[in-house]
Amino acid sequence: MTTDTVRILFVGDIVGKPGRRAFQALFPFIKNREGIDFCVVNAENAAGGSGIDEKSLSFLLAAGADVVTTGDHIWRNRGVMDVADKERRLLRPANLSPEAPGRGADVYRGPRGLRVGVANLLGRVFMEPADCPFRAAANEVSRLKARASLILVDFHAEATSEKEAMGRYLDGRVTAVIGTHTHVPTADERVLPGGTAYITDIGMTGSWDSILGREVEPVVHRFVTGLPRFFAVAKDNPVLQGVVVEADTNSGRALGIRRIFESWPGGD
Repeated sequence: MTTDTVRILFVGDIVGKPGRRAFQALFPFIKNREGIDFCVVNAENAAGGSGIDEKSLSFLLAAGADVVTTGDHIWRNRGVMDVADKERRLLRPANLSPEAPGRGADVYRGPRGLRVGVANLLGRVFMEPADCPFRAAANEVSRLKARASLILVDFHAEATSEKEAMGRYLDGRVTAVIGTHTHVPTADERVLPGGTAYITDIGMTGSWDSILGREVEPVVHRFVTGLPRFFAVAKDNPVLQGVVVEADTNSGRALGIRRIFESWPGGD
């Protein structure tokens, strides 16, 4: 890496306490090994496995996250509404109602005085109703470009086609379009023709011996019987999943993208 490049770590959806602790334990090691300059963490499941609260947000920021993004579970803990207005490092999807508290995009100080724009968007296919993410993306990117050298987009969505469409739509206009939400990492990381790093989903940070971060037995029981069960957060074998994006600070174009999968042996 030269002084004209920057390395950004995107961390997949934090699931509960095991995910929070895994990030805290593993981030310093990854930062040193990979030469990470800036870190974005999706944490919409950080508090008890669903939503985020002030305590879990403070924990992740203290552990090294520069920006925390969210998704469709952003309001599961009502107290976060006050936090969203106060803490500019917490983003909620930009295409929620204009009446929603907080912000969907902002510009942050990166290494060597670099300014990094981050936008958070929510998909509409197989998801709860939201405003058009493509229109919101165009508006936010246009606004960020006037102030930021690099622009990073967390697209929290279910459908792979909608995510790929967003990647192509923003190709050449942003540094990276990173998919979150499904908790399962995809093997399609690449730099698109216009210079935008893209991946459909970066996975999760939580128990690997689980179903999407939840205990296996209740989830299987629900599928087999159709009867409701409480899905407790799984604890065993925490891992951190995400990607490292390298970008040129002059052009804002991505130079590469690589998946990260790290186990935390200290998990319990």
